Amino acid sequence: MSEQVKNPDDGLNKLYNHTFFLVDTKYKLPTFDWLYNIPAGKMPGDLVEVRFKNTRKGFFNNVNNLRLQKGDVVAVEASPGHDIGIVSLCGELVSEQLKKYNIDPSRTEFKKVYRKAKQVDLEKWEDAKKQEHFTMLEARKIASDLNLNMKIGDVEYQGDKTKAIFYYIAEERVDFRELIRVLADTFRIRIEMRQIGARQEAGRIGGIGSCGRELCCSTWMTSFISVSTSAARYQALSLNPQKLAGQCGKLKCCLNYELVCYLDAQKDFPSSEIPLETSEGLAYHQKTDIFNRIMYYSFNPELSVNTIPISVERVLEILEMNQEGKKPDSLIKFANENIGSEPSFDNVVGQESITRFDKKMRKKKKSKKKRRPHK
Repeated sequence: MSEQVKNPDDGLNKLYNHTFFLVDTKYKLPTFDWLYNIPAGKMPGDLVEVRFKNTRKGFFNNVNNLRLQKGDVVAVEASPGHDIGIVSLCGELVSEQLKKYNIDPSRTEFKKVYRKAKQVDLEKWEDAKKQEHFTMLEARKIASDLNLNMKIGDVEYQGDKTKAIFYYIAEERVDFRELIRVLADTFRIRIEMRQIGARQEAGRIGGIGSCGRELCCSTWMTSFISVSTSAARYQALSLNPQKLAGQCGKLKCCLNYELVCYLDAQKDFPSSEIPLETSEGLAYHQKTDIFNRIMYYSFNPELSVNTIPISVERVLEILEMNQEGKKPDSLIKFANENIGSEPSFDNVVGQESITRFDKKMRKKKKSKKKRRPHK
């Protein structure tokens, strides 16, 4: 019995649509939907979170009671016209996100969700996205010709191709009125200029940090706290700009993550600027092992040679002696004896060898006796 031949274009269209939505639903600043399997969390008429290009998101009111779920492409209200975005969150977690961003639903007027995107909307949206890179390069040339001290980092077209948002970075105030006129005449669209910082630009572009993970600014960070070099000093890090700077050129945001723990651990530490007075001379501080509570001193103020490890308790004891006018005879007597000693380990189970599973049973070779030839 012969099988009916199907149209191969139908399969290709289904594969293209499936691949497009599968790739496009991966976005920056994601939120884990831990109420995904609870049907009560997806009631129609609630607020939904819609994401656009890169890190731009917004909350919209589902006034038409559409059955929306995560990953749906929708047409939402914009000024002017409409925009196309992807539903990134719906249900009860939207209210939690509003609390996170300090948005009061009773005092905020949200824009509307018009409908689920039609095929015409998707085609126009795709055409708009294809023009973004070319528009950004042309806008950079125009800004350079006008001698404007600014950098256009990204361009985002609205879903209906009636407006484009130009994201730029500038250290000083820039008069871009002439730039807007030239851009509007060149691309025949409405122009919106939006200034962002270097950290926001890194979050929009994305990338992999020195830790091997995705950048924090493109995965979960929404507010950026200023980072200073004092955070590196408190953590006894090397003040190397190449290691302390992130992809945005600023100090890494992760320098603030463990700063509170380091400050708490150093509450009872003596000042490292006070030298220790001994009979052998003045001992100067070189470095500190914070969590092991050990301070290293040397008699050379410029070079860290022949350092002597001393516990924090011993350093406080020596400082009390100096305040009383006494000096210890030798600093080595106060040195920590446990430095450099390896921790003891008792192999109770007998699994000290990491290659114990690689050993194979060797078969004993039977010795063959040579037979004497018969005479």
